[in-house]
Amino acid sequence: MSQVNYNEMSDPELKQYFLKHREDHAAFQAYLDRINQRPRRIIASLSDPDFDEKVQAAIRQKLEAARSSSDQQPNITLDATDQG
Repeated sequence: MSQVNYNEMSDPELKQYFLKHREDHAAFQAYLDRINQRPRRIIASLSDPDFDEKVQAAIRQKLEAARSSSDQQPNITLDATDQG
């Protein structure tokens, strides 16, 4: 079996790889290591009076970004008449 080079994979490629090869714990660890190396963005501190609003705004922003990226990918659906 050939050795897989996780460093040559993009983040989405590595994520898809470990989702398809769940027994490959090294791939999962490589993905976690890569994610944990990224700088973390502080949204608000616990003492911030606008904590709830800032967290909710950040969640909405993430959801909108995910929605827009999924809208850009083509959706292919088959209805009953398309299936032979």
